[in-house]
Amino acid sequence: MLFIAAQGCTSAPETPVKEQFEITDSLVKKLIIDTVSPANSRTDLMFSAKITADEERKAEIFPMVSGTVSSVPVRLGDRVGKGQVLATLGSGEMAGFDKEVISSAAELRNAERALKQAQQLFDSGMSSARELEEAKNDLLVKQAEDRRARAILRLNGGSSSGSYTIKSPISGFIIEKNVNANMILRPDNDNALFTVADLSTVWAMVNIYESDISRIREGDEASISLLSYPEQEFKGKIDRIYNQIDNESKVMNARISIPNPGYQLKPGMMSTVKIAAKTGINLPVVNSRGIIFDDNKNYVLLLDASGKPKIQEVEIGRKTADKVYISKGLTAGDRIIASRQVFLFESLKN
Repeated sequence: MLFIAAQGCTSAPETPVKEQFEITDSLVKKLIIDTVSPANSRTDLMFSAKITADEERKAEIFPMVSGTVSSVPVRLGDRVGKGQVLATLGSGEMAGFDKEVISSAAELRNAERALKQAQQLFDSGMSSARELEEAKNDLLVKQAEDRRARAILRLNGGSSSGSYTIKSPISGFIIEKNVNANMILRPDNDNALFTVADLSTVWAMVNIYESDISRIREGDEASISLLSYPEQEFKGKIDRIYNQIDNESKVMNARISIPNPGYQLKPGMMSTVKIAAKTGINLPVVNSRGIIFDDNKNYVLLLDASGKPKIQEVEIGRKTADKVYISKGLTAGDRIIASRQVFLFESLKN
């Protein structure tokens, strides 16, 4: 009986209460928080591009006479000044130009003496004004012929020694060189001997695929990144679109002019170009890293006014490489958790 009484007075064991998961303020402060941006009809598109010299700041130099190269004092990549000698040729054609200069100079001296004599005879009354005028006209003709002969010699890079000197017409860098000492050259050579380019401004030639052509406009801002300078971005704008599709690559080129004061960008470099292009979508946008996909639906962890997270279902209007456009569930200014969100989502859901 005592055993039964004691057993009847014993209370039933309590059921353990399951603790509810809670995200503390201190934890939230350690997380990455993204803010939903206002509706924007532009998005970032990524393209490949090649750095080239500015065609309007480049000079291709061809030989104007035939001959044998005697010296080439410059090398590929050298920086040269306007008028600097790039190569010297020995040329039989230059001998003819030299002869014309010598001949015209001699005829000019004879015409000067003839005019002096005609002036003296006229002053003494031994010749007419007509004879004096003829001497003056002859001098003018000889002066013109002398200037012409010297100009031809100068334009062809010649000198009084009979050699042909190739000089740079602009200041810049030698980006192409197709000549060496002892080469025999002809004026109908198809390849430029030198290409000199002013690299203070360069072009990025962007490859635009057909699917993106309608989204690119002249004036679109662009950021250019290269493997050579991973921590640096170069800025520019599309200043020309070449309205032609390449038959082999099936791309259209767009051109970006980039200031290059430190000559960091070199022709031939490959780059990645990010262009802020029109999307035609007017929806709030947020980084895609904060989106959680679960059971065929999209969610985010939205921070309320007090800074507490809650699960919020969203609908996505469009995705790009790193952004999503939200058609329902978020508005501009909303803040969402963008790190460890999957773990936190599962904890809150359960």
